[in-house]
Amino acid sequence: MNATRTTPYAGTTSHGLGGARTARLTPLAVVGAPALMALYGGIRLLPGSREPGPGWTTGHAAMFAGLLLFAPLLLALRRLLAPGGTTAGRFAAGAALGTAVTGLACSLTQIGIDLVVGLTAADGAEQSRMFDRVQDVPGVLPAVYQVGPLLFHVGLLALLTAAAAGRSRALRWWSPVLVLLGTLASGADLAFVPVAAACYLLALAPLARPAGAPGAVVPA
Repeated sequence: MNATRTTPYAGTTSHGLGGARTARLTPLAVVGAPALMALYGGIRLLPGSREPGPGWTTGHAAMFAGLLLFAPLLLALRRLLAPGGTTAGRFAAGAALGTAVTGLACSLTQIGIDLVVGLTAADGAEQSRMFDRVQDVPGVLPAVYQVGPLLFHVGLLALLTAAAAGRSRALRWWSPVLVLLGTLASGADLAFVPVAAACYLLALAPLARPAGAPGAVVPA
């Protein structure tokens, strides 16, 4: 069987209603997740957006929604790797998905805390004190702000790399490379979040091709 396919993305045929719902959400998520990331990054550059107020709330709400849209993207990537392959390969793909979902949950918790603090703090000084109290809780700083969110990027990169270099070759080599570059850029400075969003959009774009379109990806 040819490892590289150009037939429609048909992940819904063997994965039931859950797969069908995820497949319908995937094109929206491919565009929506990076767009909402970029909106957060753009708002963050505006004066006053880093203190309690409309800018803080709008930006973080956009980021929260953008992160939620990564859930169907992770499931779509996992389904590309699910059929065929070895038991070890399927286990590795499941482990990568679990890692990404755990990191995504940590990232959502972080943004959720940011939203609550921004909505309840009266000013920047109180906001800083509230963050200090939250981060002083044992385990919160590494789990929610330091190590936990990194697991999302590790798991996402693992899924993309497997889809690009594994047996299915469902994605091209530049998909994980673009996500890595975007992640490193935003990690170096949050001012580059819009750049990271553009990288993510280009990397994930093949998942959005409609059924019947040339080059649309399907599970191997």
